[in-house]
Amino acid sequence: MRQLVRHRDGLLAGLAGASAVLLGAFGAHGLRGTLDAAHYELWHTAVEYHFWHALALGLAVLCGRQKAARIASLAFGLGIVLFSGSLYALALGGYRTIGLATPFGGVAFIVGWIALGLALHAKSQSIQ
Repeated sequence: MRQLVRHRDGLLAGLAGASAVLLGAFGAHGLRGTLDAAHYELWHTAVEYHFWHALALGLAVLCGRQKAARIASLAFGLGIVLFSGSLYALALGGYRTIGLATPFGGVAFIVGWIALGLALHAKSQSIQ
């Protein structure tokens, strides 16, 4: 069972990265000229945070199944959905109230980075 969970988490990290590339390409080629500058900037910000945190999610998965690594994985995944997802929706003309989710996604990212730091510290201690 433990191996299956790792495989699933790795797959989710890969899907997060692939979707960041896909949405970035869609923004660069499919939305150029259809969004005004402000909405295009929202899309660009969403893609940047999505991509960087997909990488962080992959790193958290590599840290194993310790509690801090699991928290980091969950927080990065939640942050991608809430932060980047709300910015994608706003860029496409979604209701402004969806922007209320954005700061919660930002907090999830912060929690993820702290948990990732703890997981990396614990991993380095187990190697020594």
